[in-house]
Amino acid sequence: MRTGPAAGRTGYFHEALCYASEEELLAVVVPFLVGGVAAGEPTFVALGERTGNLVRAALPADTKVEFLSGGDVYGRPTAAIRMYRHLLADLVADGATQIRIIGEVPAFGLGPTWDWWGRYESAINRAYDDWPLWSMCAYDTRTTAPGVLADVAATHPHFAATDGRHLPSAGYVPPETFLRRARPVLPDPIQADPPLVELRDPTAAQARAAVHRVGQGRLRDDEFDDFVVAVSETVTNGLRHGLPPVRLRVWVGTDRIVATVSDGGTGPDDPYAGLLPSAAGEPGGLGLWITYQSCNHVTQHRDSEGFTLRLTGGRPPGA
Repeated sequence: MRTGPAAGRTGYFHEALCYASEEELLAVVVPFLVGGVAAGEPTFVALGERTGNLVRAALPADTKVEFLSGGDVYGRPTAAIRMYRHLLADLVADGATQIRIIGEVPAFGLGPTWDWWGRYESAINRAYDDWPLWSMCAYDTRTTAPGVLADVAATHPHFAATDGRHLPSAGYVPPETFLRRARPVLPDPIQADPPLVELRDPTAAQARAAVHRVGQGRLRDDEFDDFVVAVSETVTNGLRHGLPPVRLRVWVGTDRIVATVSDGGTGPDDPYAGLLPSAAGEPGGLGLWITYQSCNHVTQHRDSEGFTLRLTGGRPPGA
């Protein structure tokens, strides 16, 4: 049997917690966690180091809460979804009737890369709805931009109020609508210079060779290998499922590599493309899902000339 505001419900109960002080954070989070433990529910904390330590110090001794590394969990949106889906499935298979999690997007995710974290917050309304999860996503209103807070209201069906109430979000937008919205794509400063690579209709092998030629040694070996895979998958998708011409451009900075792959089509129809593996055989769905797990930032853009994916390997600006 489920407890708390999710009692009597099925699926995912997704709340935002917007707080303006450490006292407000703890006033909501500590009862949430203690209540989960008292009810015998698997209960987790996936916060950053500072907020995680605040919560750890405020909990009663021997409270059986599991702390996850927030930085590891929230490295990339698609990887976070994959990890949580495995965790939730395992817990329910072991008999859990409700799971509680308090988490937060890392500080760097609230800046120039917020676009894909906003998509994450929307997509998980579907991605986690197969399990009896009650989660809170914490946002510090002192450091979170107004535009981000507007997206928080649009992607969370509920708010956990600091006075103990649980309120519906008047600004909530269903994910199928939110994920189809055109979102502004901030230019990466290194794109102000001419690209080091500019190819028209390259094969996947030619794309890989070009990235190796200009980017080898600029990233850690594992990051670079992942990035090359992402470029290869994206070029292959453009050639197979887009419209010609397919154009690859690559820029290289001191701490990152940026590639754009454009084609003349409209991009995937599936609003969850990249964040969830396509269950309906959506063209290119698996390749996009791999790409989202292989880069540190992915943006998508549609205009009168077609569809563009921008891939960033290494440290995105502002991170």
